[in-house]
Amino acid sequence: MRVLVLGGTGPSGVLIIRELLAVDHTVVVYARSPDKLPEDILSHRLVIIIKGTFEESDESSLLKAMEGVHAVLSALGPTTDLKKAPFYPSNTPLATAYTRIISTMHKMDVKRLIALGTASIKDPNDKFNFAFWVLVNGVKTVAYNAYKDVVAIGDTIRGDGKDLLWTIVRVPLLTSADTKEQIAGYVGDGKVTTSLPRAAFAAFVMTELEKNEWVRKAPLVSAP
Repeated sequence: MRVLVLGGTGPSGVLIIRELLAVDHTVVVYARSPDKLPEDILSHRLVIIIKGTFEESDESSLLKAMEGVHAVLSALGPTTDLKKAPFYPSNTPLATAYTRIISTMHKMDVKRLIALGTASIKDPNDKFNFAFWVLVNGVKTVAYNAYKDVVAIGDTIRGDGKDLLWTIVRVPLLTSADTKEQIAGYVGDGKVTTSLPRAAFAAFVMTELEKNEWVRKAPLVSAP
């Protein structure tokens, strides 16, 4: 399988790439700064690097990255650095990027999209849970523009990408714990918790790529 990875230079993206390479998928990494990738990925025989952005002027680069791919896996997300939160742009840059990504998928007839989201993206299956209420409203208070962008990502995928085979993998607080155990459900279902190791996020993405159990759904994935 040939897979396009977006957000591949971040910690979650790197883990997704390594999961893909472990089962011999060809990985196309589209990134603004591909030199940030670890050497084992940069030099891998199954990795294709294409440098580019999601600006309109870079449309040809994104089209090239999308050529012949079977699925798009995205770990794109706002910075989690609270010091940078007050300076986050108010014009929903990631949602705008997804508009271009989805448009390019349509042009290149790519149907499958698995994208990172958070609990800020609501789902009709969610129920009230105090811990998640605190988590989401905390983000909304201290990083409103980032919160707004994440919500807009969900709207864009469900709207512009309504005909795609999309899955929004909503995550709570991401940790660096070295475990791949995870459960999937919805906020307030009595199962999901408020943390998830990045390694477990990457493992869930791989399972979903193979099994397609959550197509056109937005599960909340967490540690057990």
